[in-house]
Amino acid sequence: MKKTAGKDITLSALRQKARRIRLVIFDVDGVLTDGGIILDGDNNEYKKFNVRDGHGIKLLQKAGIKVALITGRYSRVVEKRAAELGITEVYQRCLEKGGAYNELLVKFALTEEETAYVGDDIVDIPVLMRAGLPVAVSDAHEEAKKHAVMITAARGGEGAARECVEFILKAKGLWNEIINSYTEI
Repeated sequence: MKKTAGKDITLSALRQKARRIRLVIFDVDGVLTDGGIILDGDNNEYKKFNVRDGHGIKLLQKAGIKVALITGRYSRVVEKRAAELGITEVYQRCLEKGGAYNELLVKFALTEEETAYVGDDIVDIPVLMRAGLPVAVSDAHEEAKKHAVMITAARGGEGAARECVEFILKAKGLWNEIINSYTEI
């Protein structure tokens, strides 16, 4: 994990922000995927998701942390992946992501400080500017990085979401409990 030069904060302050998180919101293309989209001649769309990122999302849910997706595109593949992961808060075709973000705050009675947002492009800036823990993936657009306090070491679709999840769970003191749940016989 790296921090941006524009919003440089201490690791201790970053952990403090992560301790407050009750909702993690992910962009999809470029965050949960590598940003590539494959279209075939029959209008079928394909995206590659990282299985460890998906397991990380399940770990958040297991820890009682809510998860949502806000994406600018519409894709049936996103609906399918969200259903597989048990994500019920899915906002597609959101080019102005602030509206969906506002809905989530109201629906779950949260403050901005209780939210993390993981993005990669300029369309994510309005939410990155408001979230309590704004995160950009390592290969995010430079303008998006300027509004993040945390930049992952991993690229979008290659473990960036999992890296963010583990950081939050460790900061909240929940990581060892999760590991113990897998090692207890």
